[in-house]
Amino acid sequence: MRRTLVERELTEEGPRRGAAAHGRRRSVTVNLAESPLTWLHARGHLTERQFDAGERLRADYERAQIAPSTTMRWDPVRVDGGAADRDLTPSERQLAAKARFDGAMRAAGPGLSDILWRVVCAGEGLPGAERALEWPARSGKLVLKIALDRVAAFYRIG
Repeated sequence: MRRTLVERELTEEGPRRGAAAHGRRRSVTVNLAESPLTWLHARGHLTERQFDAGERLRADYERAQIAPSTTMRWDPVRVDGGAADRDLTPSERQLAAKARFDGAMRAAGPGLSDILWRVVCAGEGLPGAERALEWPARSGKLVLKIALDRVAAFYRIG
């Protein structure tokens, strides 16, 4: 994984961003290239199975090219789909990834797929996702773990 390290001022609310971060007392080094899922796994909050399920879901999300874009995209899909997708055309691989993504989100369930999409696919941090969903603080991690367990079962990750 590539590392993009920056210094941020550490406040009671968390690392401070922008011009206000310079010339203060305490600072912290932040890796901007680290996803929220990787962060949780690296600190022991997710099991290997949950992390693998999240990575598979994110890979299918990217293969399916579901993310919104503001302009026309001419770039081809460059993500390897694995052994099962080798005989498919690029369009068929994209459709297969979309079907797997939709199935995994259905397996997670309607109440759990919200936090799953925000953290795994959109790369939103847990505190921000909890605020956006109007959930109590620190409740998102438990719900995310349950959702990742269901997605792991969908992908048959042992």
